Amino acid sequence: MTKDSLQAFGLTRAVLALLSMAVLIAVSFWVLHPFLTAMVWAATIVVSTWPLMQRVQTRLGGRRSLAVAGMTLALLLVLILPFSLAVGTIVSHTEQIVDWIKSLATLTVPPPPAWVGALPMVGGKIVAKWEQIIAIGPEGVSAFLAPYAGQALKWFASISGSVGMMIVQFLLTVFISAIFYMRGDQAAAWLRLFARRIARQHGESSLILAASAIRAVALGVVGTALIQSALGGLGLAVSGVPATGLLTALIFMFCLAQIGPVPVLIPAVIWLFWTGQTGWGIAMAAWTLFLGTIDNIISPFLMKKGADLPMLLVFAGVTGGLIVFGIIGLFIGPAVLAVSYTLLNAWVVGDETAGGQDGCVKVIRDTDPA
Repeated sequence: MTKDSLQAFGLTRAVLALLSMAVLIAVSFWVLHPFLTAMVWAATIVVSTWPLMQRVQTRLGGRRSLAVAGMTLALLLVLILPFSLAVGTIVSHTEQIVDWIKSLATLTVPPPPAWVGALPMVGGKIVAKWEQIIAIGPEGVSAFLAPYAGQALKWFASISGSVGMMIVQFLLTVFISAIFYMRGDQAAAWLRLFARRIARQHGESSLILAASAIRAVALGVVGTALIQSALGGLGLAVSGVPATGLLTALIFMFCLAQIGPVPVLIPAVIWLFWTGQTGWGIAMAAWTLFLGTIDNIISPFLMKKGADLPMLLVFAGVTGGLIVFGIIGLFIGPAVLAVSYTLLNAWVVGDETAGGQDGCVKVIRDTDPA
């Protein structure tokens, strides 16, 4: 066999090997497709709570099975149960919400109170807008709100139709999380070897930084959402706004989606003024302003505890991931940007200096069990 034919044979074998691997990977993803969402959520939860699981295991004398059982139960009570209750509360009040939306078509707006115009700086503008709404009448208000009402109705209908599948996904996520807790050490070791095979030390550094980015977002986004929804629900309950549980659930969902509590609290403030509870309305308006801005302090503080990454990179990952991938993108976006950020630094700065980047070295030192 000639040299040229040997080269052609080697090239053909390499191409066939690559095609076979590509087909196997594609078929594997096809088979696992029904479980991919639950697996991604489970991996995100386990990565975020792994240090806590290790502390629990130490307290239980190193018994992994007891630690996994405790973490799985805590996962049901602390993470899955509140989210399920939030979704369930919204679904159970779907008809009431639909009636509220439909009642906007017959809404009549009274003239603005005298004290509104006396507000410094903004009073005149509020009165002008208020009078403009009165001038267009119920028909104009209905025409303006019709597109938004239609979208809201479709959204609540989709939630009502998929709540059963959502519960199944929650339970599947918990089950897969328990498996990941049991085999987390082996999976982490394999992933480190895989990352080293691709990009040597920089690959491992990127992997650890991605895990830290996921942990940072879990602390920052979920922690901030829990704090804002708890404080928002407290304010609603104290001021006497009806349907406090439903509104608190909406605040939690909006905060997770990075919209914030203001779209839920402003209608509550308007309702308080509308019903003549001026004092509570002013207090709730101040509370709304406080809750609408507190995330700018809490979220960066919590995220910095999870990873030593530029805040611009984290927020870009959170926002972009949410737009592209939905809720799970809150965690995927920062992890992908963290990997890209580390590998780009390694390529720009060079092998000798990039491996010693302060951020990567600190993350490796803080997270490596060795």
